[in-house]
Amino acid sequence: MSQYFYIHPENPQPRLINQAVELLRKGQVIVYPTDSGYALGCRLEEKNAMERICRIRQLDSNHNFTLVCRDLSELSTYAHVDNAAFRLMKNNTPGNYTFILKATKEVPRRLMSEKRKTIGLRVPSNPIAIALLEALGEPLMSTTLMLPGNDFAESDPEDIKDHLGKVVDLVIDGGSLGQQPTTVVDLTEAAPEVVREGAGDPTPFL
Repeated sequence: MSQYFYIHPENPQPRLINQAVELLRKGQVIVYPTDSGYALGCRLEEKNAMERICRIRQLDSNHNFTLVCRDLSELSTYAHVDNAAFRLMKNNTPGNYTFILKATKEVPRRLMSEKRKTIGLRVPSNPIAIALLEALGEPLMSTTLMLPGNDFAESDPEDIKDHLGKVVDLVIDGGSLGQQPTTVVDLTEAAPEVVREGAGDPTPFL
């Protein structure tokens, strides 16, 4: 049975954040809140944890995972970004956007789009997510928590505990969340392309 932490959505308790980070460092899978509903997360290097996430969501090998970062300071490690794209990202983070970028060799091949060699990257504004990332000191490998057959991210932590309590290691209850997905912006070419309109205002990228 997984652990279940109630973490204050605006003032996350450091003790519980640190306990969650210890579980991540042990290679475990957590459910945590983001701006756009709950997500599944693990460390980048944990292949077994990633495989567990794929089984939970019934994902195939073509699924694009996202690196969730505390800010843009780690960007150059994982993605190739020109100055214009960097300015756009800096002006619109943190926020409800996922950016598709050309991946560097630091990104494990299993996390990137095989055909395009791209990776998704986002900087959330959710206080719990930020606290986790700051305590962990590295990005989280993440994917939206959508159960098979559903079109939206899970938003109720009690429901998540009931459905996934035996297959994840920790559920963080950060309250009920909105379900609107992020706006996805492709920055791999000279001109930005809005791939999906969601919670983030697409206007800066049009």
